[in-house]
Amino acid sequence: MSARFGFQLLGSSESLAKVRTQIERVARVDAAVLVEGETGTGKEMVARAIHYGSKRADRAFVPVNCGALAETLVESELFGHERGAFTDAKVASLGLVSEAGGGTLFLDEVDALSLKAQAALLRFLQDGSYRRVGGSSTKQSDVRIVVASNANLNELAEARRFRKDLLYRINVLSVYLPTLRERGDDGIELARIFLTRLGHHHGRPQVRLTPASIAFIQSYTWPGNVRELENVVQRAFLLSDSNEVDISQAVSQPRGERSAAEPAVFRTAKQQAVKEFERLYVSRLLMQTNGNLTQAALIAGQDRSAFGRLVRKHSLSPSRAQAATAARAGEA
Repeated sequence: MSARFGFQLLGSSESLAKVRTQIERVARVDAAVLVEGETGTGKEMVARAIHYGSKRADRAFVPVNCGALAETLVESELFGHERGAFTDAKVASLGLVSEAGGGTLFLDEVDALSLKAQAALLRFLQDGSYRRVGGSSTKQSDVRIVVASNANLNELAEARRFRKDLLYRINVLSVYLPTLRERGDDGIELARIFLTRLGHHHGRPQVRLTPASIAFIQSYTWPGNVRELENVVQRAFLLSDSNEVDISQAVSQPRGERSAAEPAVFRTAKQQAVKEFERLYVSRLLMQTNGNLTQAALIAGQDRSAFGRLVRKHSLSPSRAQAATAARAGEA
């Protein structure tokens, strides 16, 4: 996989390797993409990787935080406006769609758009045509749309807070970014990378993590994901006056909750234990049934779709189980 597809997606876990493969495939196809994942997982990095891995790489990549757009000005921001179209429109504006022409328009927090704004976006996605606010002529823009959300858009659509027809338009292709909790030892690898960068930048190249930091990274839930980890490492580094940095003391907690932090370690350990049990249990069933999902689900006492979700959750592969079984048979 070329470096342009990796675009700062650091980590060696199998789950992240699957994301890189997804990005490479999606980048080759010129269609709308939905990037899903929790806050701080790196959705904009994925969007940039898709853009710079596509045939549009030499054109503009325009990121937009939909949550920061005033509801009354969404159409003006996206499609532009003519002079005098409204009170503050003292000069004409081309709009972000025009700015991204030939390239990629990245709409982050797309779930923050009002239903009216969603309707306007849907009209544009249908044929690439639009009108500036206050204008009479129809414009065209050849732009690829990549959207991101940390909300479940299917649930929002069922609750009628997000248009189903728009969801169908933007979810032609999709990329799911795993949480830091789902990425194994990537947290340790990333913390070391962040710390090394800080050390070189500040003239402390010998700086390293304490053993307690490594244990903390493995046990903490990281609700803010990679963004939180980078912030915590930077804070711990700046507050440390030695070459050993303990990041466990740098996690921000609301005042009065410091004493409640200890039980969270137990809860995290329990979650990790349950996750490991699930992974081993499902893996053994796949081996036992030679990768037959239906048979494995029957033994587990679950329906096939529920068991399939467990298989995907733990990044297991029925075909790999089949290959392993065949290999053991060959050895016998």
